[in-house]
Amino acid sequence: MGSLVLGRGRLQVLSRQLLQDEAQEQQAAGLVASPCSAAVRSLPRFDPYILEMYLDDLREMKRQVYNLFKFRPELLPGPEMSKEERRALVRTQLHALLDSGINPLSFFDRDYKKYFYLAECLSLVDLSLMVKSGVQFSLWGGSVLNLGSEQHRRAYFDDIGTFRLPGCFAMTELKHGSNVAALQTEAVLDVLTDEWVINTPDEGAIKWWIGNAAEDGKAATVFARLKVPAQNGQGGLMDHGVHAFIVPLRDEAGRCLPGVEIHDCGYKVGLNGVDNGAIRFSHVRVPRTNLLDRFASVDKSGTYSSPLTSEGRRFAATLGELTGGRVGLTCGSVGVLKGAITIAIRYSAGRQQFGPPDSAEVSVLDYQSTQLKLLPILATAYCMHFAKDHLVSLYCDMKRTKDALLVEEVHALSAGLKAYVTAYTQDALSVCREACGGHGYAAINRLGQLRSDHDIFQTFEGDNTVLLQQVTGTLLKGYRAKFKGAPISSTVNYLKQYIGGALPHNPLVTHETDVRHLRDPTFLRGALRYRVARLLFTLQLRLRNQRARVGDFYAWNSCLSHILALANVSECVGFIRSLSQNHSMSCACMGMLSMNRLVFVS
Repeated sequence: MGSLVLGRGRLQVLSRQLLQDEAQEQQAAGLVASPCSAAVRSLPRFDPYILEMYLDDLREMKRQVYNLFKFRPELLPGPEMSKEERRALVRTQLHALLDSGINPLSFFDRDYKKYFYLAECLSLVDLSLMVKSGVQFSLWGGSVLNLGSEQHRRAYFDDIGTFRLPGCFAMTELKHGSNVAALQTEAVLDVLTDEWVINTPDEGAIKWWIGNAAEDGKAATVFARLKVPAQNGQGGLMDHGVHAFIVPLRDEAGRCLPGVEIHDCGYKVGLNGVDNGAIRFSHVRVPRTNLLDRFASVDKSGTYSSPLTSEGRRFAATLGELTGGRVGLTCGSVGVLKGAITIAIRYSAGRQQFGPPDSAEVSVLDYQSTQLKLLPILATAYCMHFAKDHLVSLYCDMKRTKDALLVEEVHALSAGLKAYVTAYTQDALSVCREACGGHGYAAINRLGQLRSDHDIFQTFEGDNTVLLQQVTGTLLKGYRAKFKGAPISSTVNYLKQYIGGALPHNPLVTHETDVRHLRDPTFLRGALRYRVARLLFTLQLRLRNQRARVGDFYAWNSCLSHILALANVSECVGFIRSLSQNHSMSCACMGMLSMNRLVFVS
């Protein structure tokens, strides 16, 4: 019990405050709470408004969103609703949100910070609503705004923003998900009619898991291989790679247009309020101007032109404009993490089990085992809050300045944070559910539904394993730029900088085990920086040796565990950087407790 007494001082302040609002609501409703221990009743108080002001400068929007659903309980999902009922409810929720004066597409167009904050708020109302909103405004609307011209904006902006034109983002195919460059859907220019012919060449090219498609979608941004007649006079087609096209799907009565075939993907593990569907195109004709032509255009003669000189650069620019989807998922995942740990800690603070002989039962939160489960999650939630804010800030700067280096940084950071945050949140949801015991298994407590709904966050908008490899690829690119030269000279340059102090030394060789030292943010920063530098250096050596024997592809595959470890640790360094820029080292100290294992185990 000694460790419980030592830890109780810190925890009592938290548990008392977490129970305060709930107790006031119960008192107002005439409910009588079961008696708590004297220690809990005598806890000191703190003002949560001060903390909220520090953490949350858009809190008035949060209140507006939450009040909308708080005072209209018919808009909240129930655990026994069918797929059809959930979809109808989400549709009603989205209309209610728009009717309240909140226009997500306007935020996405003019105020990215508000847009991503709205995603975080909606994640705790209903994840299906958050995802459907993201499909409509960030993916469908965002692709039109970011990949199209001013003509496309004028034609579609108002109808997309008011949900008069529900739309889809038709990228993923049955056979290809992460490998976007290998998509098979075709868009062939018919020069005689000045039209694109959109076609699904085989079953593997059917667009799959397309949000909004099964019921609501009237149009879609379709990613297809742009093909025009060859200019050499010998016939045939010139394939310019994957581009985006606006393709109508349904008429005003909701019937599929000629050549468009749509099937419902049915029940899913979660997010059953989102109507995912499969789309097949059979020689569907659309005007030539339906090509979203910001990065490439085709004239009436079939001549292809682009301000970007290579297919690789055009493809990268196209996908780079879709980074906002990953930023939004990161924000939503952080919102889910905050909600889940709040539920678990409130329950653990109020729930009492066992205790010393002839004494009151002890709060579950006072047990060391519960503290070790929940407090690292709470600490990490603070870390991820600041890291998410840092990512949003960089994204806003990137969109404002169009700086090429910043674009590359945001791409890598959004990939890494999306992967790290969503994976951590998914694991934390299971821990929170288990920490609430049998009562946590009740559907009404939401932890099970959050876990099912959030699961797919690890896959869509980029599979986490693939995204982490992109992070490592960016690190390797920077390493090679810094240590240019032949294999021997680059290693010598690395060692010179290491000896000269330009690279971090191993902070563990001091063998200091004092608690104050091990919790010192300076030590933790140094340990993580050393870990990244060491992993990066050794990975480069391994890849170089493997390439000589088996080539690039198999060399990369043989080092995948090393590659993923490097990406994960580098994201921890990113957390620390964002915390430091927010001058929140007290939060950093808490967060580092949950990151220590990455230094010693990864």
